Amino acid sequence: MIDRIHAMRTFIRIVDSNSFARAAESLGMPRARVTTLMQDLEALLGVQLLLRTTRRLSLTPEGAAYYERSQHLLADLDEMEATLRGGTGNLQGRLRVEMPSAVATALVLPALGEFHARHPQIEVALGFSNRPVDLVGEGVDCCIQLGKLPDSGLAARRLGMLRHVTCASPAYFARCGTPKTLDDLPAHVAVNCVSSQTGRNANFDFAVGGEKVEIKVDGYVQVTEDHAYLSCGLQGLGLIQPTRISALPYLRSGQLREVLSAWAPLATPVSVTYVKSRQASPRVRAFVDWLVELFDRAACADDAHAAFGETLASLTASASASLARAAENDADLEMEA
Repeated sequence: MIDRIHAMRTFIRIVDSNSFARAAESLGMPRARVTTLMQDLEALLGVQLLLRTTRRLSLTPEGAAYYERSQHLLADLDEMEATLRGGTGNLQGRLRVEMPSAVATALVLPALGEFHARHPQIEVALGFSNRPVDLVGEGVDCCIQLGKLPDSGLAARRLGMLRHVTCASPAYFARCGTPKTLDDLPAHVAVNCVSSQTGRNANFDFAVGGEKVEIKVDGYVQVTEDHAYLSCGLQGLGLIQPTRISALPYLRSGQLREVLSAWAPLATPVSVTYVKSRQASPRVRAFVDWLVELFDRAACADDAHAAFGETLASLTASASASLARAAENDADLEMEA
């Protein structure tokens, strides 16, 4: 009877090394034994996993699917054994994660080295998109999602709230003027961003009396991706409403300037979802716990920046008022003279 676990590990080693000979050498097995083991595995499964020629080694579609599932199964098995031995320091395997590119660029990627330092044997495969993800069908372990979650039967954990900011470049304001109230917006230009939920251009939204108000602002550029959206704003092509975390470096440098802050958009919930059957997976749990820490730190930094911005605006307004009063006094003195 074939040892399926041993056969899976051998199959994965063959694919990773792209060679029967190298796989046999790394496993300390005779090459003939590796060949026989693969033949027995294919016979057991009733499908061909590998296409072998004298010059090439490639996977069949069935082999590619078996390779992906085998990696997950063996990683879960290794994690279970490591957990039973005590501790999570030896977590290993591949972790597939999907997330919006704005979240990845602003938060996850800059801190990913920290997660690697904690769990050096976990390989993180990141995908960037705002589209709905079929976790089971696509073999994804967890997904960061923005907005209200549909009733999908997935396990979910709230990471926090993402603020948005209405802004544009100084070049845009120099060319088109600065909107002071929401009534000014019809005279302005927006960079249109296509909603992943509706497939249509997303309207600008603002909080008015605690309620969400949507306003359509026309534009001549349409994008579908977060980086392109932000880039168009930086190039002065129109007003944008990116997440504050992605716009923050440019707001600090002056490349973007916030407007209409009195009607800041309502914050968007951000959550991480994963398949319930994998809820106890130490690998997924470790990554989710790290995400919670990461978002908590980001929220504190964002609050600090918002408080600084409010203080700066107050000081600026106070200084402007003082200058205006001084100018009025000077004018009075000149008239008296």
